[in-house]
Amino acid sequence: MAARAHGAIRRWAVVGLLVATLLVLPSLVGALPADVGDAPAAELRTAALASADVGFSGYAVSAGGLALPVSDRLTDVADLFSDRTLMRVWWRGPTEHRVDVVTAAGETDVHRDPAGTWTWDFEAGTATRGVPASLALPTAPDLLPSSLGRRLLSEAHDDELSRTGARRIAGREAQGLRLVPSDAASSVGRVDLWLDPASGLPLQVEVYAEGAEHAALDTRFLDLDLGDPPSRVLAFTPPAEARVLTAPDTDDLIAQAEQRAPLVALPSQLAGLTRRTLDGVPPAVGVYGRGITLLAVAPVPPRVAGGLDTTLRASPDAVVDAQGVRVAAGPLGLMLVERPGRTAYVLTGTVSLDALAEAARRLPGVPT
Repeated sequence: MAARAHGAIRRWAVVGLLVATLLVLPSLVGALPADVGDAPAAELRTAALASADVGFSGYAVSAGGLALPVSDRLTDVADLFSDRTLMRVWWRGPTEHRVDVVTAAGETDVHRDPAGTWTWDFEAGTATRGVPASLALPTAPDLLPSSLGRRLLSEAHDDELSRTGARRIAGREAQGLRLVPSDAASSVGRVDLWLDPASGLPLQVEVYAEGAEHAALDTRFLDLDLGDPPSRVLAFTPPAEARVLTAPDTDDLIAQAEQRAPLVALPSQLAGLTRRTLDGVPPAVGVYGRGITLLAVAPVPPRVAGGLDTTLRASPDAVVDAQGVRVAAGPLGLMLVERPGRTAYVLTGTVSLDALAEAARRLPGVPT
C-alpha cells in the first residue's frame, strides 16, 4: 500500500510541477509614477509592478471556478483554484509577510521571512519549515490580488493593455486596467484588474476564459490598510507543544524527477509559442510562451501516464482522438499524449485545446 501511494505521489508530482512552473515567471520592475489617477494603461502597469514593497494589512478573498482533474492527488492546489479562500494578510514585502487562510474549521498561517517559510496548522498542531525554492507549488499568498496582479502584468505588451472603468474596492476608488492577450494560442479571453491610484497596488483581479461570461478566477481585497504592519505580527516561533516538520526540498524533488525523465529533445517552438529558460525548471521540461499565455510540456515514462490517462478520460468534457486525451478547466488545458511502451507527454497551460493538439503533433516521435 505504501509503495503504491508513493508511486501515485510521484506521478501527480509531474502535473504539480507543470502547474507550478506557470506561476514562477520573473516580474519586471519599474518606477512608481507620482500620480496614476488618469494615467495611460502602460503607466498603470508600471505602477502595479512597482508595488511589491508597498506595506499593507487586511482581508482578501479568492473564488475559483476551475474544476481541476487532479484534485484527488493535489487537493490543496485544486482547492485554491476551485473553492473560496478567505485570507488575512500582513505584508511588508515579498520576503517578509504573513498570510492566514481562515476556514470554518480553523486556520493555517504562512509566515514568510528571508530564510524561508513557517506554515502553522493550528488544528493539527504542526509547524512546517520550508526553504525558498525557485519552483514550488502555488499557495494562498500567490492568489492575493496584489501578487497575482503583478504576476499577470509582468510580461504584458503595451498594445495588450487598455483602460476600463473605475470600481470601489475595500473602500477605495480603484482604477481599471484590462489585459487581452494577443497570442493566438491563448485560452484566456481577458484579465480585468483594478489598482489603487496612490500605491499602484492591485486590489482586484478577474481572469476570464475565452468566450466566458463569468470569471474563472476572482480575487479581491475586502478590507485594506496601507502601511507596514509591525514586525512582531509576522514573526513566528513554534509553540513548545507543536510537532515541528521539515518541508520536502523542492530542488531535490526536481532533481530526482529530472533523473527519471526520459531524454527528449523538445522543439524550440510549439503552437506558435517560443521556448524559454527559467531558473529551477529542469531541462526535461519545456516552457513556452510569455505572460498570461503559457504552455509547459514534460516527457514521462509509461508507468507515470497510466493514472493521469484514467482521470482525464473520466471527465465528461474530455476530448479523445488520435493525438491523445485533453481536458479544459476554464482557461487551463491539460493533455496526455501516450505512445504504448514508449515515452508519453504531459502538456498543460493557458492555451486552447486546439493549441494543445497542435503542440502535441510537433513533439518528437508523435505521428503528425
